[in-house]
Amino acid sequence: MDHGDAVRLKATERYLLNELEPDQLDQFEEHLFDCHDCALDVRAAAMFVEQSKNVLAHVPQAGPVMVPTPARKGWFAWLRPTYAVPAMAALLAVIAFQNLYTYPQLRSALHHPQIMPWASVNVGTWGAGGPAITAASGQSLLLFLRIPPEGTYSRYTTDLYNPAGKLEWSLTFPATPGQDQWPIQIPGTNRQAGTYTMTVRGITAAGDSKDLGRTSFDLQIQR
Repeated sequence: MDHGDAVRLKATERYLLNELEPDQLDQFEEHLFDCHDCALDVRAAAMFVEQSKNVLAHVPQAGPVMVPTPARKGWFAWLRPTYAVPAMAALLAVIAFQNLYTYPQLRSALHHPQIMPWASVNVGTWGAGGPAITAASGQSLLLFLRIPPEGTYSRYTTDLYNPAGKLEWSLTFPATPGQDQWPIQIPGTNRQAGTYTMTVRGITAAGDSKDLGRTSFDLQIQR
């Protein structure tokens, strides 16, 4: 998939709404690694949705009106101060956040792209001997996690354990039919060097969970 195909298919919007066909999803995710414009669109849209949820969740709800008022019909009723003021405040807060914080950061990332340290790992690999990743202290990591296509699961949960065996990070993501590899971004933090272990569980629509195996990688801190 090239950039023209992505624009024509409205792939960014359909990707966030989980409306892409399995083959289109695979092609678009591969395209994201080569196209900074599409990657920027996905990040901006995802952050906008997340921040909108956070802001709208704190909008005060109007309490019951005790004094009788004349009934107002039609869609103009939403313009009443009771509803318009909180809604406008939330909208302005979202716009201000995007203009003052999100978009400048994304523009900076676009003009100064960085390739995260990465490795491919396969679930079901037991013990040590996984791939080595060299990263700077606090740098994010990218893992291409391959999961055996067995069973019918609606989502997966992966847990990351540090060299001391302590749970450090978890992620739950949807299971797409026909897909057996997922790009997993591990947030950057001050990690210690050593062997990290990831376990993966498959979860059915009914909530049943099954341990699918584990994998590991060796993290080397760049000095």
